Amino acid sequence: MSKEFDLARLLADRGAERYELHAKYLNHQLPRMLHTIGFDKVYERAEGAYFWDEDGNDYLDMLAGFGVMGLGRHHPVVRKALHDVLDASLADLTRFDCQPLPGLLAERLLAHSPHLDRVFFGNSGTEAVETALKFARYATGRPRVLYCGHAFHGLTTGSLSVNGESGFRDGFAPLLPDTAVPLGDLDALRAELAKGDVAGLIVEPIQGKGVHGTRPGYLRAAQELLHQHKALLIADEVQTGLGRTGDFYAYQHEEGVEPDLVCVAKALSGGYVPVGATLGKDWIFKKVYSSMDRVLVHSASFGSNAQAMAAGLAVLSVMENEEVVANARATGELLKSRLTALVDRYELLSDVRGRGLMIGIEFGRPKSLKLRSRWTMLQAARKGLFAQMVVVPLLQKHRILTQVSGDHLEVIKLIPPLIIGEREVDRFVEAFTAVMDDAHSGGGLMWDFGKTLVKQAVANR
Repeated sequence: MSKEFDLARLLADRGAERYELHAKYLNHQLPRMLHTIGFDKVYERAEGAYFWDEDGNDYLDMLAGFGVMGLGRHHPVVRKALHDVLDASLADLTRFDCQPLPGLLAERLLAHSPHLDRVFFGNSGTEAVETALKFARYATGRPRVLYCGHAFHGLTTGSLSVNGESGFRDGFAPLLPDTAVPLGDLDALRAELAKGDVAGLIVEPIQGKGVHGTRPGYLRAAQELLHQHKALLIADEVQTGLGRTGDFYAYQHEEGVEPDLVCVAKALSGGYVPVGATLGKDWIFKKVYSSMDRVLVHSASFGSNAQAMAAGLAVLSVMENEEVVANARATGELLKSRLTALVDRYELLSDVRGRGLMIGIEFGRPKSLKLRSRWTMLQAARKGLFAQMVVVPLLQKHRILTQVSGDHLEVIKLIPPLIIGEREVDRFVEAFTAVMDDAHSGGGLMWDFGKTLVKQAVANR
């Protein structure tokens, strides 16, 4: 007779094996990487914008699970909604009925997207992008989708086809017909549209890799060009949407921009149940689902499940009731202004950019001879090592979790939970200032770690 399943006991008995289990059964390079950079922490619990380790030390989360934890971890309203939906014992996923929660969540999402009409629910950001690519190609009858250099839209085959990073694409060809155009280059867009086979352009209003935003006027001009050539504008708001940049969507910073398809995910989940959504215009959906014979031409087995829909409804309720978007705008402006004030103070700090609570901190070649020689040593081994040298002491010395914004980039990206305030801004800026002081003083610990990273980079060649 089997024993009753006891999750708490299982974690108590086997939780300490977490890194060994991952190395043996999952992606073996992940624990190796975490051990190398000293990120192999054991976090015991989390709430809001903080983690706590096994010794009770708190860690400030400036990463938010790559943007998933928009409301922070374990928001009580989202938790209650999930308890409620489980306790309701709904007849979910019968596949041959229409449950109320998907329609209610679609209605709530579309209220923030007044020019859009319908929603398809999947399970992730990459699924939302896959849906948009399929819908754009079918609605226009054209095969090719344009994307911007350095874009990141996901890693499944369709979304990988519009991924601007060769390191992700290498070895996975053939992909879908696609063409990269430089972000912000209307002439390049015009030249591709003139070929007559373009279904649409997919674009992140602010790219996650490097935190590069579109210049003012670009999205509206691109939209006009696309529509002139009967092609579609697809806005990938998987990371930038739901308040991240200080408006509900990042494209709303530019007047007159009304994408034909919009992809969202991440923060809509509340950090609990994976969910993705593709919002679009009525005519696109009606063309894809043109008859009863095509009713299941695009679907997802777990799409629109009750737990995900309940989480999404709770997230939108919290955002509205607690003025989360306004907080992201105000706190983001405060954090960015505090960091921008440091640019003239540190020669290794070259730029601070972004909007709302999506901020990029870029490092650059210093002027002084001593620092320049060390910078050159790092760059010769592998571009991006200095940014990693900053990320590591932020975690190890100051207990703040951040990330390098992309491979071979000297940029740190800050995408904290949208609920942070002045206290978290103060903590981050004070810690970042201390790390930069150490770097500019030529302090041993930081540059010694840099030598370790150099050796590791050379060994991996």
